[in-house]
Amino acid sequence: MRRIQVVRCGRPNETDPVFSRGVRDLYRGLRISAVVPALNEEARIERVIGRVDPTLVDALIVVDDGSTDRTAQLARQAGAQVVSHHKKRGVGAALRLGLNLARRDGCDVAVIVAGNGKDDPREMPRLIDPILDESVDLVVGSRFAPGGHYGGDMPLYRRVATRVHPWMMSRCVGRRLSESTNGFRALRLSLLNDCRLNLDQSWLDGYGLEVYLLWKVLTLGYRHTEVPCSKIYPPRRQGCTKMRPVIDWWSLVSPMLLLGSGLRR
Repeated sequence: MRRIQVVRCGRPNETDPVFSRGVRDLYRGLRISAVVPALNEEARIERVIGRVDPTLVDALIVVDDGSTDRTAQLARQAGAQVVSHHKKRGVGAALRLGLNLARRDGCDVAVIVAGNGKDDPREMPRLIDPILDESVDLVVGSRFAPGGHYGGDMPLYRRVATRVHPWMMSRCVGRRLSESTNGFRALRLSLLNDCRLNLDQSWLDGYGLEVYLLWKVLTLGYRHTEVPCSKIYPPRRQGCTKMRPVIDWWSLVSPMLLLGSGLRR
């Protein structure tokens, strides 16, 4: 049995220091959650939480994926709800847990925000508004769309990979995409009621869950759009990416191969 240590979760209340449902109106009639997966991000997590507009979200859920530093402690002190895996399981497992908590809390929309500071939470309305204005089900932030940008020290191999992957996926699903691996996205949580979209599969515990979700939305007839966003890569001296060569690259490519061939559903 997998052991999950729940540090703090559930609905906020008036005693929560920042994100309190009792002191704000719904954003345009929707209950919004921000889901933040984080692994050893004690140097960045407070800044990420501090950039989330507390008048925008009903719940900010930080999923600590087995951090060995003070990520969970600092996130809790900053006002977030925190749930922790006992050990590292992967970003996909963290996202799955965060999305399930958001659904349990009665939220309508979840916005996924990286815990490493590469996304700008102030751009969250760009992702949420198409869900209301255009009845879109999944909105993906694109650094390559007109008006988007990426700054900082983005490694060359990442520039190549983040261009090649959407090119490949576009040909698989018959839809032109500029972005397919960016985790900064918003989804209507009712999507997860569709039994044909099953996030609860162990092979999706890594980065593949985000690709799987996009593939399913595009192939099952749900509505999808891209909006411009920022993606900031910090200088290399501040730390390396947690993405492992080969293993994690395969997790990004495998959903296209496995779903396209019918070996996975």
